[in-house]
Amino acid sequence: MSWLVSGMSEMRSMKNSSKTKIVVIFGGRSGEHAVSLESAGFVLSQLDPQKYEITQVGITREGEWFTGEDALGRLKSGDLSGLDKAVILPLPGDAGLNVISETGQLSQVTDIDVVFPVLHGTFGEDGTLQGLLEMADLAYVGSGVTGSAAGMDKMIFFDLMRANQIPVVDTVLVLRSEIEADMQSVINRVEGLGEYPYFVKPANLGSSVGISKVKNRSDLLEGLMEASAYDRRMIVQKGHVVREIEVSVMGNDQPVASVCGEVLPGEEFYSYDAKYHDHSSKTLIPAEIPEAVADRIRNLAVKAYKACDLAGLARVDFFLDKNSGEVYLNELNTIPGFTSISMFPMLWKASGVENQELVDRLVAFAQARKAQRDATKRNFMRNE
Repeated sequence: MSWLVSGMSEMRSMKNSSKTKIVVIFGGRSGEHAVSLESAGFVLSQLDPQKYEITQVGITREGEWFTGEDALGRLKSGDLSGLDKAVILPLPGDAGLNVISETGQLSQVTDIDVVFPVLHGTFGEDGTLQGLLEMADLAYVGSGVTGSAAGMDKMIFFDLMRANQIPVVDTVLVLRSEIEADMQSVINRVEGLGEYPYFVKPANLGSSVGISKVKNRSDLLEGLMEASAYDRRMIVQKGHVVREIEVSVMGNDQPVASVCGEVLPGEEFYSYDAKYHDHSSKTLIPAEIPEAVADRIRNLAVKAYKACDLAGLARVDFFLDKNSGEVYLNELNTIPGFTSISMFPMLWKASGVENQELVDRLVAFAQARKAQRDATKRNFMRNE
């Protein structure tokens, strides 16, 4: 697979003989909190303790940071006894992981080589955490502030895709304030998309949380109210009869795409339950599609990745219209699901990259990206 090997040269120089200190952060204030915990368990199981000194940091649904032995298990159980409150300060050169005593004193428990965020959705995948880590001048797995934010907001992302001639389905943006002020005007505008069905989605969430397939006006009302509980911005998309094709992308300035996979949902669409609970959903890897179509999808995935200036990893989801054969980019996830049954690792495994090697590469890409940041001149003095 020469297309896979060609993008890996930028990480080869980042190896070193001593253990790399990794802080894995999970949980968070998002509606995807529970999914984050499952992803974190998988990532932690694949980080080799012979290579890495690993520290766990769990963020509660209320936004408090905790660290300590088996922080993941304690966060899952809700029993935080024995854990310490933790914080990373935005202080370049002194940005280790600190614990906070009962009297408010800080003490550093470890310095940090790389942060591995496993936070899906808001306050983790949307550029907010990345901003903190940039201020702290830390290496971290995944995309930067701009790419994370662009990939998170679906409408901004679609506008960016259209500007780069990447096809997306017809979409209408709806604000929560518009629903509260004049629901009828919202309905009239949405129905301008054409005949039902539509899909209603929060603009800034993943894992299919808050998504509804609506087949009539009554469904639309319910779908808008459901989505508005999770975001102040919603999108409504025209429904197509499609196959759902996904591809994983990895790299920094020279990204490469995995083989394509197809999702065969057990429900009408790939809902939250279909992804994580309904075992009737299936995946087909590689997808049974013509080679030319697979190549087009992989090329579009890499093009979208570059257009957003992403780094490290992403999963890019496409619709393949069953009637017209047209390909539409549906979504891009900068911190995709990372469980044992998630498409991101499964697609790379089918492409010849085993799970442990996959996390190794992501850590190396984080270090390479940090080296690029360090090479950037920060001061300018005008010659008098």
